[in-house]
Amino acid sequence: MSKKQSSKDEADKVVRNIKRATRRKFSAEEKIRIVLAGLRGEDSIAELCRRENIHQNLYYNWSREFLEAGKKRLEGDTMREASTSEVKELRKQNAALKEALAEEILEHRLLKKSEFADGEDGI
Repeated sequence: MSKKQSSKDEADKVVRNIKRATRRKFSAEEKIRIVLAGLRGEDSIAELCRRENIHQNLYYNWSREFLEAGKKRLEGDTMREASTSEVKELRKQNAALKEALAEEILEHRLLKKSEFADGEDGI
């Protein structure tokens, strides 16, 4: 690779990183507001996207996700997300159950071995 190509690649990489860092991030509320504005139909989707300075594909992705989430919610398909404290408690319970199971398995194996040994001795 030539020096010119290498420096061009470096410049492209810097530009990509700057674009990533400065990319607008929309909150859920902003996305909902924009999708609802599009669903109202007061303006065309193209006009709405120009006004909000977003690409039409982004609007349609948000719209699809919004409608799918609503559909799942109405069907009762969604499960409540566990809170951090619930997850920690479940992990603690899981560890305790695994430990208890391991102890039971070990005890079972020891009993089997002792029965086998007793059977060999003829007792």
